[in-house]
Order: sequence, then structure tokens, then C-alpha cells
Amino acid sequence: QVQLVESGGGLVQAGGSLRLSCATSGRAFTSATMGWFRQAPGKEREVVATNSFSVYYKDSVKGRFTIFRDSTKNTLYLQMKDLKPEDTAVYYCAAKWTRTSKLYLNQDDYDDWGQGTQVTVSS
Repeated sequence: QVQLVESGGGLVQAGGSLRLSCATSGRAFTSATMGWFRQAPGKEREVVATNSFSVYYKDSVKGRFTIFRDSTKNTLYLQMKDLKPEDTAVYYCAAKWTRTSKLYLNQDDYDDWGQGTQVTVSS
């Protein structure tokens, strides 16, 4: 059974930092394209960053967020710094059980999802 379990969300002041984790099980993590998405109230879910043989970042998080994985722990991370109120959202981890050089930026590309973790940035 595939599981993706996020943790690390919370309330932080603007300019602060958080690290999100996504622990995976049930499938070969090293063969997966992994992504972080977020959904703010009243808005559609959007891609934040993806990690495969290369990494992708949404323009608004470049230089502030870092996506990386620890294959020894089957865990994906999103290190977030210099957080802004507009980063407030539910953050979701997603897995596509194919790893290629292609970028996968659409939520429909992904096979499995975590339950989400709330990130709230106060001004």
C-alpha cells in the first residue's frame, strides 16, 4: 500500500522558515518523480517544486525554497525560508512512479498524494 505522509507545517511569521517532510512507503522512491503542490483558500492547486533528474521551482519561490530528497529515508523535503503571507496554503506531496528527464508540472500527472499539511505565514 502506497503512503505519503507530510509533516512540518505550522504557523510562522513572515521572514521565517519551515521544513516540510514527506515520508513515502509502498513503492520505489528512487524511481519516482516527486513534487510539492499547494492550495490556498479559494484558489486552484498549483505546483511549487518538483524533483526528478532535475528540479523545478515556481518563479515566486525561486531562491527561497529548496526541494531535495533523502533516498536512504524514502523522504522528500521542502526547505522554505523568507516565508511570505502569500505562501499560506495547504501543501501537498505528490508522487509519480516514473522518473525521467521530463518535467511534470500538472497535478494530473501524479499518481499518489499525501493528506496535506497547513502552512500559515502571518504578516
